[in-house]
Amino acid sequence: MISVTSLSSYLYCQRKLFLERVLGLFELPKAALIKGTVRHETYDLINKGEEALVRSITKLILFEELNAKYRREYDRMLRETIIKNKQQIIGVELLPEDLFMQVLPLIRNEAGTRSKQLFDFFSKHNVFGEELWQKLTPKILSEQKIDSPNLGLKGIIDQIEVYGEEYVPIELKTGKCPKEGVWPGHRIQVAAYALLIEDFFKKDVKEAFVNYLDSQERRQILMNQFLRLEVVGLIDKVKSLLSRYELPGLSGNENKCCMCSLKDKCFDDAYLKKLLEDKKSKTLNIRAPT
Repeated sequence: MISVTSLSSYLYCQRKLFLERVLGLFELPKAALIKGTVRHETYDLINKGEEALVRSITKLILFEELNAKYRREYDRMLRETIIKNKQQIIGVELLPEDLFMQVLPLIRNEAGTRSKQLFDFFSKHNVFGEELWQKLTPKILSEQKIDSPNLGLKGIIDQIEVYGEEYVPIELKTGKCPKEGVWPGHRIQVAAYALLIEDFFKKDVKEAFVNYLDSQERRQILMNQFLRLEVVGLIDKVKSLLSRYELPGLSGNENKCCMCSLKDKCFDDAYLKKLLEDKKSKTLNIRAPT
């Protein structure tokens, strides 16, 4: 069973995917990766803490009071995430307090958006506490791990928005977003999550979204049969790549290679040839009858 992230990795660079998954070579953590981890984990805490926050609203309050409550909670979650990842942050030569201030505006914006949506909902429907949580839509499921033997695919979905019987996968991404639409790897990734939802929950998924956190852009992907077949075909290609002992060619993209911390090993044909021979030898020894 392969992971959904392997699909987007395949589209980005087949050779890098092979080096990582078959030969066991991995990139060292980068500052951008650590920043992305902090933002991702903070959003996970936000999603998991949403139910308790909503249930705590037991009477009509002013928006300013509600927004302040959300901001306090989200600030606390960000601090908790920074503390949890302190060693990794320092390891890429970042200061935890500087990273906190960099991410804080993004988290504060999320607090404002969610508190406004909640305020509008309970003001309109006049429901609070348990009833408010039960009637509030959409519900957000976070970090949903789904394995599908039927697809031969597994993944952890950042968010699923549930509107009654309708399930909508949401992928959270940091970094630059394209001028239009979504990056090809992100399109395939969120579409694959849609297939996992359809198989696991037995619900047809009509659309999916990629949320580009840094730019606060939410981009839609419409599901159709062609996209579903594209994902299934890509699953087969990745399985084939990872099951063979054939080193793929270079990506041919100079920008990708320059940014990759594996480039020195990737360009060393003699080193890779030896790793590949060792891998084949170990596999043959494991399979050999005793």
